[in-house]
Amino acid sequence: MKQTKVIAILLAGGSGSRFGADRPKQFLEVNGCTVLEHSIRAFHRSPLIDEMVVITRADFVDEVKQIASAYPKVKHVRPGGKERYHSTLSALEVCTDADDLLLIHDAVRPLVSDAIISRCVQALDKYDAIGVAMPSTDTIVRVDENDCIVETLPRVVLRNMQTPQGFRQRVLRQAFDQGLADPNFAPTDDCGVVRTYLPHVPIKIVEGEATNIKITYPKDLEMIKA
Repeated sequence: MKQTKVIAILLAGGSGSRFGADRPKQFLEVNGCTVLEHSIRAFHRSPLIDEMVVITRADFVDEVKQIASAYPKVKHVRPGGKERYHSTLSALEVCTDADDLLLIHDAVRPLVSDAIISRCVQALDKYDAIGVAMPSTDTIVRVDENDCIVETLPRVVLRNMQTPQGFRQRVLRQAFDQGLADPNFAPTDDCGVVRTYLPHVPIKIVEGEATNIKITYPKDLEMIKA
C-alpha cells in the first residue's frame, strides 16, 4: 500500500516591493543565512515532513538550488509566475499524488514553529483543507466609499490568517481546475480557491502563533535577529 506523503511547498516568488531592498526580502541574510533558508530549515527539521518543493522567481532558481542542495528533503526547485496562484500551480505539476498532504507556506514567514507544523498535519488527518490563523485582537470596521464607518465587525468570528495552508492534493487540484475555468478567477490565497469553488469542503482553522509573522517591512527582520 502506497504511503501518503506530507509535502511542504515554500512560496518564494514575491518581489518584495513594499520592503524597499535591492533584493527580494526572502533572499536577505539574517543571522548568517537567507530568510528563505530559515524557512527551509523550519520544515526540513520536522520529522513529519517527507519532501519539500520551493517555488521562486525564474531569475533566482539557480541561487535557490544552491541553497537547497544542503537539504535533501527538497526535491524540486521551480519557477513560479506573475501571481501567487501561479506558484501553487507550478508546485501541483510535481505534486501529483491525489492522497498526498500539501502544506503551502509563505517563505517570508521563517519563524513557523514545529508545533504549528504538527497541528497542521494532525488536522489533515480529519479535514481535507486547513488554514493557520490567530484571533483578531483589533477592532475591524467596514467602511463606505467615503471611508466612513458603516459597520463594526464582531471580533469573536474574525481571524487573522497565517500560513501554512494545508490540503489533500486531490481537493486543491479539483478547486484549481474549477477556478481556472472561471474567467473571473483572481484568488489571493489557496484557502480562498477551495472556499470559492468547493464550498462544501470545510476549511478547519488551526491555531497559529503571534511569532509566525510575515516579513513585510525592515523592522520585521528584528524578530528573526532576536
